[in-house]
Amino acid sequence: MDEQFILRVPPSVAEQIERLMNESAAGSSSNPDDASLDLSFSEDGRSGTFMIGNQRFPASLLDLPTVVESYKTYDDSFLVKTADIGQMVMVREENDPAPEGAEYKHGLTPPMRDARRRRFRREPDLNAELVHRVEKDLISIMQGVPVNQNASVAGGGEGGDRKKAAPALAPKRNVQEPAANGEEAEADRSDSDESDS
Repeated sequence: MDEQFILRVPPSVAEQIERLMNESAAGSSSNPDDASLDLSFSEDGRSGTFMIGNQRFPASLLDLPTVVESYKTYDDSFLVKTADIGQMVMVREENDPAPEGAEYKHGLTPPMRDARRRRFRREPDLNAELVHRVEKDLISIMQGVPVNQNASVAGGGEGGDRKKAAPALAPKRNVQEPAANGEEAEADRSDSDESDS
């Protein structure tokens, strides 16, 4: 597989890169120094410098909130998956602030704006005492020791709501099953015949 990454640049830098690629494709590069691209990172591996020609721009390596799949095609008909991309190099202007943290909070497209908060479930706030009590109860159950039924696992009265007890089942009516053999059915019919007369 090819090594792939996503490079996000400001519009002015994108125009310079496009012009540079068009010139190199046409083979009409006037100055080789203007035709150079370079990306170098500092020791932390997250911040660095992107150079295009003689201009320097700050860059950051950020983790994306989701994995992005990249595809390519040879015949404009069938797509072939080439990579799973989980990081992005973000180039910014000199005066733009550096992103906070190592994770980019937005996705690559507008629907994925603030994806971490909007699309993923939060970690539940767990009471450590409740977790410990449930673990003890489970171990007791696995060992065959009866568990105290009065202690409520669902809330315990500390910050949780008590669950309502399941409603008692209504008693079954005395309904006779269909007869397996003809004798009981005949007996039932004879009983009803006697009551008619």
